[in-house]
Amino acid sequence: MKTSIKRKRIDWGGIFLYTFLTIGGLLFLSPLVYMASTSVKPISELFLFPPRFFPINPTLVNFRDLFFITGTTTVPFSRYIFNSVLVTSAVVFFGVIISAMAAYPLAKHTMPFKSMVFSLIVTALMFSPVVLQIPQYLIISRSGMMNTYWAMILPGLAAPVGIFLMIQFLKQIPDSLLEAARMEGASEWRILWTIVFPLLKPAVATFALFSFIQAWNDPYASTMYATKDQLKTIPFAITSISGGAGVIARVGTLAAASFLMIIPTIFVFIITQRMVLQTMAHSGMKE
Repeated sequence: MKTSIKRKRIDWGGIFLYTFLTIGGLLFLSPLVYMASTSVKPISELFLFPPRFFPINPTLVNFRDLFFITGTTTVPFSRYIFNSVLVTSAVVFFGVIISAMAAYPLAKHTMPFKSMVFSLIVTALMFSPVVLQIPQYLIISRSGMMNTYWAMILPGLAAPVGIFLMIQFLKQIPDSLLEAARMEGASEWRILWTIVFPLLKPAVATFALFSFIQAWNDPYASTMYATKDQLKTIPFAITSISGGAGVIARVGTLAAASFLMIIPTIFVFIITQRMVLQTMAHSGMKE
């Protein structure tokens, strides 16, 4: 009787894949590490030759200068942080609420011109935000909202991406579940907020992440709609630091500002990544 010895095959494909992903991850991570390293370098180490990736004598002087000397303006950096947090939080929170309220009737109710409204939403996805800048500016300037937070918040609430994403996710919720709630006497508002909205968490997290990244990194709104420095956001502050005389001496301060700006994005992504992956998985499923 012959016994066959099974040799364990080496998964070269898996090894190549993980090697490629590791190298790619390190390449994408290296600019962030270098930015963090530069933010704690003293000015004497910023222009060493040959350059050093990591600091020899790390210091927080760049962060101190950031909050007291912000480019050519007299507005403290903490004010820019407050403005960015306020505008971004409002855009994300109200954007999610409006998108959910708009998507629910389009996905689960019969209404006049339903297909036409959905076609308009899909058509809006094709337009670049640059195309809408002039009409948005004219509307905001003529409505008297210039130099207000509303001027930076309201344009971000019109989010066809969020409505489209939630419509696709809502179509996977069985109608029998909603009919059972109606038979129990639940109103449409109660069905939306107690049944539908909790089931939309993956789609909400995905849209919230995209909306956060867009609003947090957007330099256009505060530049165009606010002429007062007290209403500017962090992207404007970084532009202010990187311009003007003495910009070379502010390289460390610029790195510190960029590092502080990227931290919230990483934090929000870490929180929402599991639900974002769930949304991607659901998008490939059929009823």
